[in-house]
Amino acid sequence: AAPGPRSYTTLRDEAVKLFNSLQQLESERDPVPLMQGVLQTCLDLPPLVDEIYCQLVKQTTEPPVPGGQGDLHYWQLLTCMSCTFLPSPPVLRFLRFHLDRTESWFPASEMAKYACFIREALRKTKGRECVPSLEEILVLMRRQEMICTVHCPGAPACSVAISSHTTAEESPSVAFVSPQVARELVSRLGLSQSPNLFALYEQSRRREQPVGSTTLLADVLTRFE
Repeated sequence: AAPGPRSYTTLRDEAVKLFNSLQQLESERDPVPLMQGVLQTCLDLPPLVDEIYCQLVKQTTEPPVPGGQGDLHYWQLLTCMSCTFLPSPPVLRFLRFHLDRTESWFPASEMAKYACFIREALRKTKGRECVPSLEEILVLMRRQEMICTVHCPGAPACSVAISSHTTAEESPSVAFVSPQVARELVSRLGLSQSPNLFALYEQSRRREQPVGSTTLLADVLTRFE
């Protein structure tokens, strides 16, 4: 299940706990739940976002084994952070310098590929309602997109690749549907010439509601988790 409400102590104590989590991350065999826990704390306690960014930059600067499992775990968490939170302007400048330096020092390496992915993510990230789901974290660790299944009335379900930044943007003919989903739905339903508007809905046991135009589809998937 997605992380629920938590109890927190002081920011200083929580920062220490996060530092200990990062230390544990280096040798963790299954880092995904730990990553999600760090992200949830940052979502609940925004002042700690810059702290974690700075700690991750430190951990990925001149690591003992560049490109080793522990080093890549830090880069993977940094990737998830970049798709979830924007740091403050001073930390963002520092982070971009770190990304440029990594690509210069380790060209064509896995670290450089993560650095490139993170730079692009930071250009699109605006904030999240939910932390990435376990599935989203797994695909981000591989720098891939998620597959979103949309069930169409009177037609088979269609699978659409989405990123952490895909919103349910309005278009002139299809409201509340991301461009990729809109094209697929209109094609499958044979409504290319229809002037009607269509909405993308999220449905669970507890509720059914249209997805707002600025809602991140990745957040919808997290709620389902």
